[in-house]
Amino acid sequence: MMGRWWRAVVVWVGLLAACSPGREPFDLLIMGGTVYDGTGAPGQGTDVGIRGDRIADMGDLSGAPAARVIDATGKAVAPGFIDMHAHSELSLIVDGRALSKVMQGVTTELLGESGSAAPILLPATDEGRVHEDLGITADWSTFAEYFERLERQGVSVNVMSTVGSGRLREAVVGNTDRAATAQELERMKELVATAMEDGAVGLSSGLIYVPNRYASTEELVELARVAVGYGGFYATHMRDEADDLVAGVEEAVRIGREARTPVHIFHFKYSGTRSTRVHEVSPFRQAVEIVEAARAGDQDVYADVYPYLASSSTLLLRLPEWSHEGGGAQVAARLRDPETRERIRREVVEHLARGIPAGTPETVLLSRTAFPDHQRYLGMTMGEIADAMGTEPADAILELVERAEGRVGAIYFGIRDEDLRLALGLPWTSVGSDGAALAPEGVLARGHPHPRAYGTFPRVIARYVRELDVLTMEEAIHKMTGLPASQLGLAGRGVLTPGSQADVVVFDPVAFRDRATFEDPHQLAEGVEALIVNGQLVVDRGVHTGRKPGRVLRRR
Repeated sequence: MMGRWWRAVVVWVGLLAACSPGREPFDLLIMGGTVYDGTGAPGQGTDVGIRGDRIADMGDLSGAPAARVIDATGKAVAPGFIDMHAHSELSLIVDGRALSKVMQGVTTELLGESGSAAPILLPATDEGRVHEDLGITADWSTFAEYFERLERQGVSVNVMSTVGSGRLREAVVGNTDRAATAQELERMKELVATAMEDGAVGLSSGLIYVPNRYASTEELVELARVAVGYGGFYATHMRDEADDLVAGVEEAVRIGREARTPVHIFHFKYSGTRSTRVHEVSPFRQAVEIVEAARAGDQDVYADVYPYLASSSTLLLRLPEWSHEGGGAQVAARLRDPETRERIRREVVEHLARGIPAGTPETVLLSRTAFPDHQRYLGMTMGEIADAMGTEPADAILELVERAEGRVGAIYFGIRDEDLRLALGLPWTSVGSDGAALAPEGVLARGHPHPRAYGTFPRVIARYVRELDVLTMEEAIHKMTGLPASQLGLAGRGVLTPGSQADVVVFDPVAFRDRATFEDPHQLAEGVEALIVNGQLVVDRGVHTGRKPGRVLRRR
């Protein structure tokens, strides 16, 4: 009898001690891992205690009470990764689990670029609202409504978004190749202000796409100034990333200088054709020098990079620019006019005959199409598709574009390895996937996407840390965490320190790798043992828990 009583006292005293000041149990306790805190400092052995949605304590926490202990022995522990360039606006509506991203260790995504989720207003075309391939119709017009929709249904990652210049032009000017009137410019500025008040974090542009490309530098400066007034920044898919890359960087820097705003360059790369002679500076190195000169002059310019030698975009890029006006449906209509089709065909033939990287039938791969009968060609090159069709590559391209009403995508192989290594090693570049949050089953498994949607972050570590030694582990993690957090103004995220937000990834530093390939892209990454978003386990023992604790991170 006395023994049972004494044991009860011991239990009671233990519970009392655990609940006394300084001894409150942790909700999660990560023990025995090597912590990379996101600052770029080398990893060190320490424990991480989480209470609620915050890091409560770090250090030697052995013996501390916790509702759940994660044994991270032999594992790396880091802040959750921040994807600085994502296209998950619609896929998160379809499936809020963000499966392809969380299995890479991603806890926060920056959305936007040219086709941001909002505003969707007349005279915007149905391309901005109806998405038959995903089975959804946008039931929002503003960012306030879009963000409310995300929060209502739940997402597994945190979300931020810029407002895209393409959406602004589509809503006010339409897809017409002309300058905005003074009245139209004022209306677009009003829409930027509304987006920022709703929580957008800046203005973005995709200047190779219709109708973004019709915006002048001066127009973009005016719009960016509005975003700056709310503490925002300017992000851009530049007007040219090929032979006029230098001019594209100069324009981006100019917009930042005149609008007095930080500038973020999406997927910093060179995919042009110019060869360099001995002692001649390559176009990409020239672009780097322009950015570094601006930074030396106290201008805040930075960029993101993805670790692949191929890009992905619309197949319309292989048609002459003049044919793009009005959007995909108008392009298809032009192709149905025999005289116009022949004119377009001649220019496509001339382009393919130049033999440039990402511009030959062998270096362009079909990634998506809205035309069901052509989906059998997904993952094939334009040359292979032409053979299957029994026609010439130029004719195959026109057929793909026309039948899909312009809703057709391609992967382009044309980035040089030396440029990629240089870009990754720059101290001001972060990591961005340029991909949507997908899943290897269901609606989101349709198409043949670029493998970056599934493998960007583990590939940086597997190939450019472990295999090629381009970066150290702490440098790579800093580019995925603390650096982008500081660029986005995310106080309390991107670093592991007591009081910071509990976005944490635990991964195997040896087994963490990408499995997605250009041949078989719908494959989840391996090596993430646990992923914690705002204090809740989203991935546990390598499996998605189904939890959706992500938040919309609005500009404050």
